[in-house]
Amino acid sequence: MTDPDKTPILLWLRRDLRLSDHPALAEACGAGRPVIPVFVHDEMVAAAGAAPRWRWARSVASLAAALEDKGSRLILRRGDALPTLRKLVKETGAGAVWWTRLYDAEARRIAEGVKAGLREDGTEARSFPGHVLFEPWTVETGSGGYYKVYTPFWKNVRSRDPGSTCPTPGKVPAPESWPASDKLEEWGMGDAMDRGAAVIEPHATVGESAASHRLGAFMAHGVQDYATARDLPGQEGTSGLSENLTYGEISIRSCWDSGRRAMEEGKKGAETWVGELVWRDFAHHLAFHTPRLTTANWRQDWDAFPWNEDARLKEVRDWKRGVTGMTFVDAAMREMYVTGRMHNRGRMIVASYLTKHLMTHWRIGCDWFADCLIDWDPANNAMGWQWSAGSGPDATPFFRVFNPETQVEKFDKDGAYRRAWIAELSDDPPDTALSYFDAIPRHWAMDPGDAYPDEPLVPAGEGRRRALEAYEKRDF
Repeated sequence: MTDPDKTPILLWLRRDLRLSDHPALAEACGAGRPVIPVFVHDEMVAAAGAAPRWRWARSVASLAAALEDKGSRLILRRGDALPTLRKLVKETGAGAVWWTRLYDAEARRIAEGVKAGLREDGTEARSFPGHVLFEPWTVETGSGGYYKVYTPFWKNVRSRDPGSTCPTPGKVPAPESWPASDKLEEWGMGDAMDRGAAVIEPHATVGESAASHRLGAFMAHGVQDYATARDLPGQEGTSGLSENLTYGEISIRSCWDSGRRAMEEGKKGAETWVGELVWRDFAHHLAFHTPRLTTANWRQDWDAFPWNEDARLKEVRDWKRGVTGMTFVDAAMREMYVTGRMHNRGRMIVASYLTKHLMTHWRIGCDWFADCLIDWDPANNAMGWQWSAGSGPDATPFFRVFNPETQVEKFDKDGAYRRAWIAELSDDPPDTALSYFDAIPRHWAMDPGDAYPDEPLVPAGEGRRRALEAYEKRDF
């Protein structure tokens, strides 16, 4: 009879594609048992948008190489999570399947099904922390509920200790024999990107080593001025770590530790940056406590608001294509197609313009971002959109309508951001702006020689008036 304490552990990897500060991996490597890392192209991966799926594949490839250096392998399988893991358990004789917890509704649904099914089979199924700083059930209000407003949430956790980081294993214990693995390239995870993949590729910073260097460079050179520089899209004022945190190429706890050290060293922008890490936790906590956050109005009375829900309208198409005539909006949208990311100030402006000036449901924008962003995160993306729309927790009031014209004067006064991304505004546009036309779908039939709109799709004043009029007439 096989000793269950000697059977292999299947380490099911999802959005935790790193070796350092990985609680599940660290404990598995110390258990005295073989460890078989596995990535499953399951229903969650299959449902991901074009850009996230392409970027996910790049992360998987990077981790596979890192595991080879530790005397291990990354086994790849495709199929729904439970039957695929069950098959691997049978093939390998594994006595346990371990993974890192995720908190959005779909990820939890899949994991709960896996846990129930494996335990029914007599296989140990165990989840670990590591995706957020603090587990959602550990942060409570004085009355015992969850926080719906960020500021008191921040005050609660600001001085907490999320625990020490886990060491990187020197070696990952290998089994006597390895199960068969799919080939990553045969999955075609980047196929939906078509020609856009080659455009985005130089702008992606992939893998654990690159993420670590990125954090170090930001702490050395960027965090000091972060509080002000983060709002200026024409310069490199942010850490850029959102894509790495999305796939778990760096741990949120490592970022927290670096930020706290910078605070102790007196670097002015450090506390603001640490606060942004906590915003990420806040979004995931809300997704855990109120699963509707990612798919429906968090404030359910907003279901009665008269948003347009037809993504086929010309106004929505022009917004997607970056030809609204509002230069801040259009520059941000084009940045996304070229780099797979968008500056946070730009995200607020394009979201406000779609939901308020164009009176279009936030879900349309949220879904579009989910297809186009390489740093797409289900909780953060939905939280940001609902914040801008006014329907979410701790949201900006609906009557606060960002004016894209005054915003661009305040945050891009010298026009650097607009010049970088809108080719039609320059006689000699830079490569960044021209790359937009290589990244977009061919059927859009756009060319750098096209005329830029003379007038905004919806002028700032008219959009504000229309939005406020609808808000005042609301039925809730």
